[in-house]
Order: sequence, then structure tokens, then C-alpha cells
Amino acid sequence: MEEQIKINQYKHFDHSVGVMMLHLGGVTKYRYKMFSKIKYKNLIEACIRRAASKKGIKIIEIDVQPEHVHCVVGVSFSITVSKVFQLLKGTSARLFFQFHKKAKLRSPKGHLGGREKFASSVGFVQLDKVRDYVRN
Repeated sequence: MEEQIKINQYKHFDHSVGVMMLHLGGVTKYRYKMFSKIKYKNLIEACIRRAASKKGIKIIEIDVQPEHVHCVVGVSFSITVSKVFQLLKGTSARLFFQFHKKAKLRSPKGHLGGREKFASSVGFVQLDKVRDYVRN
């Protein structure tokens, strides 16, 4: 399902050439363990993947823990890191609450994610190490 990015495989745009890969991390609101059950873990992963595909963001690797999520994504140059967070967190939270209505009781305003976030750019040389980190 996932297309693997190989070394020196760059995307060509109208006025630019390259790939921007990011290692992203985010936590749940108040660090609640919202994804401790396997069905909720699978649900949020599916919601994040769907949000990414809708917004043109490529998920390279993803790992869901009970209270946080790590992922490696590929995005175009025209989008900022904060916009990537906004699109992924907002859309995936809306989808998650649509499929799991009781979760909204814990967060009535519809905020699944907390304010804390992590972002780092990833190069081809570091990609394997970051993917291993996200998996483990």
C-alpha cells in the first residue's frame, strides 16, 4: 500500500525539485490514554491515514501509543509544518469523534490532541534510523 521512498527519489514541481520529510509527534489532550485499546489505536491510525490522503500528505511510517502518536510524513514545499499539524490533528480528531462518539464526553470541545507537539526534518540518510525509532 505504501510507496517506499528511495534515496535520490525527488518529486518534481513546477518551480522546484525535492522532498520534504518530517518526523512528527503529538500527544492527546491532558495526556489521557485514549488509544490504549487496540480498536481505538487502529481507529486513530486509520483516521490519520485518511486525513493525510485527503490533504495530499504521504504517511511513510506511523506508530500509535496510548497517549501519543509518532509519524514520518512526506509533504510538498508549499505547506508549512504548523499547517501539516493543523490538517492532520484537526481532520483526524473530527473523524475519530464521528466513529467513537463516547470519546467526545472526555473532550466536549472536540480537542483530541494537546498543545504539545514535536517536529523535525528528516533527510534520506536519517530516514532508516527515524523509521526504526518510530516503529520501536
